[in-house]
Amino acid sequence: MLVASSVTAFSSLAMGATLPGVGAAMKAAVSSREISGAVTVVVTKDKFVHMEATGQADIATKKPMAADTLFWIASMTKPVTGVAILMLQDDGRLDVADPVAKYIPEFANLKTPSGKPANLTISQILTHTSGLGEAAGPAAQKAKTLLDLVPLWLSAPMQYEPGAQWRYTQSGINAAARIVEIVSGMSFDTFLQGRLFDPLGMVSTTFYPTAEQRSRLVTAYARNKDTGLLDPVPPRPEFGPRNRPPQGNGGLYSTARDYARFCQMLLNGGKLDDLHFLTEKSMKILSSVQTGNLPTGFFQTDTFGQRGANYGWGLGTCVLRQPHAGVAEMLSTGSYGHGGAWGTQAWIDPVKGVAYVLMVQRSNFPNSDASDVRKAFQQAAARALAQP
Repeated sequence: MLVASSVTAFSSLAMGATLPGVGAAMKAAVSSREISGAVTVVVTKDKFVHMEATGQADIATKKPMAADTLFWIASMTKPVTGVAILMLQDDGRLDVADPVAKYIPEFANLKTPSGKPANLTISQILTHTSGLGEAAGPAAQKAKTLLDLVPLWLSAPMQYEPGAQWRYTQSGINAAARIVEIVSGMSFDTFLQGRLFDPLGMVSTTFYPTAEQRSRLVTAYARNKDTGLLDPVPPRPEFGPRNRPPQGNGGLYSTARDYARFCQMLLNGGKLDDLHFLTEKSMKILSSVQTGNLPTGFFQTDTFGQRGANYGWGLGTCVLRQPHAGVAEMLSTGSYGHGGAWGTQAWIDPVKGVAYVLMVQRSNFPNSDASDVRKAFQQAAARALAQP
């Protein structure tokens, strides 16, 4: 009852709180056909300071975007997977420095491109420095459990020597989700429901939306390069059905309010509503650079400013080493978070004590992390927060 009461209080406050300028920025993005609509949330450690729905969840039916609109959050699932692993470390049941083979014995036979034993660690698979091959093709589409994916990861050639570089790797995150299952004795979705979603009051966060939740699901759009209009695109078939694995790399659906609760817990150092989720040690591992001096992230091209040195990686999180012009200019050094393939974003600034959550559903941004919509939202919110 304590958690439910707290959630109600937060929801009531959120519905009446908006920051000046954010709605106008999102309306401009809708008018320019960048997106059909958005739900934006800004939270501090102890309250929602902004929550606003703009535009439409479905253009054809003119269904308005709403506070409880459901979104596929894609790779925003990855920080959740990192938290799950660190919860088990806090329980004394694993260590992120452990070899993956300690929990998935088949990994003991994995060889690097040079023929050496791979000896991958949990930390490497969660920081995209493992070199593990990807599961692909018809066999991957037929997988019903995370266990089904294990032989596919191991049969794919490794991409590089472990620790030699950073390369975004979906299989590593899903291997971490499988480790959660092995160590906890529960399916990954069941573990998250009991240890994270229910205690935090994340009532609409799930790998498997119910019929009621699907009635609140936003329509995804792609911008037509010829007409400039937004064309609807179908849901990704590998995420959502009950006969698919609970994939830690990108399987979750959620709402802006739910994910903001998760961000608040992280802002509070792993605690919320007198409930403890992570220790100080685990929070540091999650939110600070674990990849040394390797360039990382999604800005490592001339188009996006060759910003690889500006970023490092925590366990399932992207960490800002140094702010730069554009989407990161309003964030502090040490801010961390993750975006999703269809434009969703969540960034936590522990220096300023604020988190920004953006929910949109646009499938063909050139780079969702670098989208003008993210920049406009964060700029407007940061500007409003800076006012007396």
